[in-house]
Amino acid sequence: MKPETEAELAEMVAGLTEPVRIVGGGTRGVGGPEAVLETAGLRGITLYEPGALTLVAQAGTPVADIEAALAAEGQQLAFEPMDHRGLLGTSGTPTIGGVVAANISGPRRIQAGACRDFLLGVRYVDGMGQVIKNGGRVMKNVTGYDLVKLMAGSWGTLGVLTEVSLKVLPKPEAVATLAVHVASAGDAIQALSTALKSPFEVSGAAYDPQNGQALLRVEGFSDSVTYRTEQLKSTLSLTGEITDISDPTELWQGLRDVRPFHGQEGDVWRISVKPTDAPDVVTRLEADQILLDWGGGLIWARVPEGTDLRARLGAFEGHATLVRADAKTAETLDRFQPEPTGVQALTRGLRARFDPRGVFNPGLMG
Repeated sequence: MKPETEAELAEMVAGLTEPVRIVGGGTRGVGGPEAVLETAGLRGITLYEPGALTLVAQAGTPVADIEAALAAEGQQLAFEPMDHRGLLGTSGTPTIGGVVAANISGPRRIQAGACRDFLLGVRYVDGMGQVIKNGGRVMKNVTGYDLVKLMAGSWGTLGVLTEVSLKVLPKPEAVATLAVHVASAGDAIQALSTALKSPFEVSGAAYDPQNGQALLRVEGFSDSVTYRTEQLKSTLSLTGEITDISDPTELWQGLRDVRPFHGQEGDVWRISVKPTDAPDVVTRLEADQILLDWGGGLIWARVPEGTDLRARLGAFEGHATLVRADAKTAETLDRFQPEPTGVQALTRGLRARFDPRGVFNPGLMG
């Protein structure tokens, strides 16, 4: 099923007699029912006001189309959404609805915020085939829930997004990146934390152990970027040798998309922790390969196929998500971290309210 209008989608959902797997651009390879409901037919930018920093687009609109329209006006999606295709070995086209549904956010999250922080409004079809609208740039609001925040990161379990309203930001005039050469994850976290606690507005803080580098990005007006990078060099002078990265755009795109893992065998996990806990967690992972982002708060780990990384980690403050694995492993281990009993009850209650027939992505997210 591939509707081309919101009304057609609503009619299809109302007439469902079996559960469906909701697919946007088909880039993430999420399993589920054989019956598929695609949103890629709902495409197009319906409103763009550069002066108001606002863009409205249908859910199936390719992210590339949105980025091209923004770039023509010197603007961008500040949360720089990841492209999963290289990591997962998938094809398809990333869509803005898929980005919002999974709350996909890149390296700049530490400064600008996540996708959900730029989401002004949503339109979606619930499990009964009703069109619901919430937030800015819409004609009708539904009270009781902050649906904008609920839909971001719900992975299509509460409804099928049809349109999203987003706040956008100007592109920075200048970008600089410093590489601090470090000997360990602990040294890297110390350098990243020092930089993030400074007043110099770091917009990217990652650790690439393959090159032994803690990486720091600074963006803004040219004079400001020059001043802040020099101040960071002084602040971190005792941490390790510091070098400038001459062309940082490709570097941060690679970090965003976890490019060092592309084409490598094994399962891939995404672990969210407190940055100060990262060195200990990295040690317990015993991973074949790691990559750290968000100042150490996000750990990417590549491990042998079938590894139960949650069991290996034991109790820890955070959550581990299985991003890439074969169908058997994904079914056995669950993609998402099991929720505490109270949170699980809340989640089930929300799903029962929004999708009482249980037709959207059953089995996903509990």
